Amino acid sequence: DGKNLYEHLKLTPNAKIILDKALDKLGLSARGYHRIMRVARTIADLDESECTDHPHIAEALSYRQMIIGN
Repeated sequence: DGKNLYEHLKLTPNAKIILDKALDKLGLSARGYHRIMRVARTIADLDESECTDHPHIAEALSYRQMIIGN
């Protein structure tokens, strides 16, 4: 659920800024917002990163754009 996601996400301040801007610009629903966070955390895990940083958020958003664009 969302509460557990926030506990494990460990967003950096820059990542939070990008995620919030995406929420405003893309009009993400709560479900879409959480999905981006989950994908970004997976990317950070693959990168062996303890925190989820802005490149992880940007990559997760790029996958969303590819799906929507097609």
